Amino acid sequence: MSAKTLKLRVINGQDLSGQEYAEIIELCNRAYGRDVEQFMVTFKDPTHVLGYYEDALVSHALWITRWLQNADLPPLETAYVEAVATEEYYRNRGFASAVMKRLAGEITGYDLAALCTGSPDFYSRLDWQVWRGPLFIRTSEGPVPTPNETVMVLSLPNSPALDLDSSLSAEWREGELW
Repeated sequence: MSAKTLKLRVINGQDLSGQEYAEIIELCNRAYGRDVEQFMVTFKDPTHVLGYYEDALVSHALWITRWLQNADLPPLETAYVEAVATEEYYRNRGFASAVMKRLAGEITGYDLAALCTGSPDFYSRLDWQVWRGPLFIRTSEGPVPTPNETVMVLSLPNSPALDLDSSLSAEWREGELW
């Protein structure tokens, strides 16, 4: 098996059938070893990249729009990646890489792409860079430091020059802040 046999499909979350949504939740639950549905319902207007092998959903990622801000620059319209998951049996075969490459090709109109991960080595191979500077969540009471997160960014055609050693902030949201 190789990523060449993976069929990729990009679909807006509102266009998913109930069965497709259930399959995504089940895949992510198995991949993360926990129930992710309460987290997934917090995403506003997600777009999914689905990877099928022999008609079975085996790999997934989605993006939502968030507004990230580098230091004092204006906020950047950011394709924020979530729920990257591959069935255990199909890992290390290029499926997640194929899904992420397709996702990167779909988000070129954004100012930036970002994600939070515990697996930076995987994303580094796909040209994502670790944000080295301090991270914050913007709240009505002011910025809240989030020092224990690993956020990575992917420069896109519209990305300005970024200082990866300066601060990066995102708006507050329900669920996981990053």
